[in-house]
Amino acid sequence: MAGVLFEDIFDVKDIDPEGKKFDRVSRLHCESESFKMDLILDINSWLFPMDLGDKFRLVLATTLREDGCSDAGEWAPQDLGIPSRADSFEYVMFGKVYRIEGDEGSTEPSSRLSAYASFGGLLMRLQGDANNLHGFEVDAQIYLLIKKLAF
Repeated sequence: MAGVLFEDIFDVKDIDPEGKKFDRVSRLHCESESFKMDLILDINSWLFPMDLGDKFRLVLATTLREDGCSDAGEWAPQDLGIPSRADSFEYVMFGKVYRIEGDEGSTEPSSRLSAYASFGGLLMRLQGDANNLHGFEVDAQIYLLIKKLAF
């Protein structure tokens, strides 16, 4: 799909392991099913509560437009006739990739990468095989979209 940087199903493995720092924010520690990526994600737990063992679909995209055209970080839901990726998700955040780093102890060059993003202060770290993070760039603006899965 055009404009999609990453997509997978994640399992919530732990919530706030270092303790709860803010009343309305939870830090999720998750693992993806297909690519075995590790995800640490801050979410507004007041708006979108998550529980241990929940599964969710995560999409990281550069645009909300289904056709993949850039929306320049601006999206007006009243734009008629233009379908939005956000229409089929329950929780959406807009942010910026602020750091990408590799494993310093690895003998192979960039075998594992970590991409860090901030969504208005809610942080994300997506870590795993470098091949799954090839489209990420520092200072790129991205959308994070989540939908819980029933199981």
